Amino acid sequence: MAKNVFFILDKKSEYYNDVPKKYRRFIINRNSFKHYYEFFNAKAFIASESFFHAIEVTNSNSLIRMRQKWEDYYYFFLQHGVSYAYALKDRIAFKKGSGFTDNSYIVVSSETEANHFIEQAKFDREDLIKSGIPKFDHAIKNEDAEIEPIDFMDKYKLNEDYKYYEQIGEKAIRAGKLAVVTMAGGQGTRLGHNGPKGTFELEVGEKKPLFTLLANTIKEAREKYDAVIPWYIMTSRENNDATVEFFAKHKYFGYEKDKNIFFFMQGQLPMIDTEGKILIGENGLIKLAANGHGGIFEALVKNKMTDKMRELGIEWVFIGGVDNCLVKMVDPILMGIAIDKKVTAAGKSVVKANAQEKVGVFCKKNGRPSVVEYSEISEEMAERRTADGELVFGESHILCNLFNISSIERMGSTPLPYHSAFKKATYIDKDGNKVVPTSPNAYKFEAFLFDAFGGLDDMAILRVKREEEFAPVKNATGVDSPETARELYKKFHNI
Repeated sequence: MAKNVFFILDKKSEYYNDVPKKYRRFIINRNSFKHYYEFFNAKAFIASESFFHAIEVTNSNSLIRMRQKWEDYYYFFLQHGVSYAYALKDRIAFKKGSGFTDNSYIVVSSETEANHFIEQAKFDREDLIKSGIPKFDHAIKNEDAEIEPIDFMDKYKLNEDYKYYEQIGEKAIRAGKLAVVTMAGGQGTRLGHNGPKGTFELEVGEKKPLFTLLANTIKEAREKYDAVIPWYIMTSRENNDATVEFFAKHKYFGYEKDKNIFFFMQGQLPMIDTEGKILIGENGLIKLAANGHGGIFEALVKNKMTDKMRELGIEWVFIGGVDNCLVKMVDPILMGIAIDKKVTAAGKSVVKANAQEKVGVFCKKNGRPSVVEYSEISEEMAERRTADGELVFGESHILCNLFNISSIERMGSTPLPYHSAFKKATYIDKDGNKVVPTSPNAYKFEAFLFDAFGGLDDMAILRVKREEEFAPVKNATGVDSPETARELYKKFHNI
């Protein structure tokens, strides 16, 4: 922890003893002489809500009011989220100009909250900082959303159009317009594997890591289309070093590091316990967890990967997961359809195994592309069929999507809402003891990639065959396990 950072806390507070002893030297007793001394000497002051939480005697102390106006001093006021805030229109303390000076900034959690301050408290856009803190005010289920089927194309019923789309896509691939992204931030813990999930070995005639299977697929495409096809791998802080080491050991599968193969890390968010308190990890720092596959867009932009793509002349980017050993990342049909239909995104689907399969399905929500979770539609909707006997809502989202680089840049600058997941998390308690839970005890927050679809005017959906393009390795046994993936892979490749 930096030596010149202090936290103001009332030593009589019931929470004081929750602070580990080694950090208490950074605590300043509220309303003490040091509180005011450091207030005047600090370069920046971060507080909750307003000036009243920074220095409670603001309105009665002319020296403090003068200090607020010094240009070399900055104030940041953290808000609670619109869902928990009072209406601002009747709160004088929150009005622009009422204590808030030109060097004051309001930190809000979402666009919804930002608009609240602009409309009701007369703040300007430049007065506001939108953070990446979970946006609970966005995580509201829209019960009135109109859900309807989405149009799709069946890859094997395109007839004479098959060649037409293939030629369009192949031309773009040969011209070096395509890059592929593999989301590989997870560990193989659920599979009983100690290491990055991409290094998990699948027995397919001989043992081969998932990364190797994917690399072989890309290699075939590179040779077929005589194109480089840059590869971008999203890792996590937990597995980045091990992943890069694995690729180095395999000589990057013929790629050149930082020239046409790149590694970048996804974002993280704090984990909280059931009382809403942030957990402390074994390293003594805030316990963090990966922010879900929806963080891919922001990670690509923040890590300058989209800049590198632009430099290489990339226009289209396929994004898929590391755990699908049959993923077809280089598909001229999908790319040709996207280009011909003039859409900025296209996704692959497989037909639901049955009406009650617990998967998300492509649809249109309020007229825009979306993925609806199985829990969001009624049993009647799930069972509904067309005159041909097909499920009306039967196009499963398999996390195989193609995006124009411009749409990635746009979505990467617009944070997605977060969803909570109840997980097991090892942490350090207030007495400094390590706690290893036997059941879920904490919430992590994740963004879902498909939540970005709502920002698209339209997208193309291509139905593919499950046995040819979807063999996920998610569970140790049963459905979507190494056993089921192995059989699908071996059958497809005639092993």
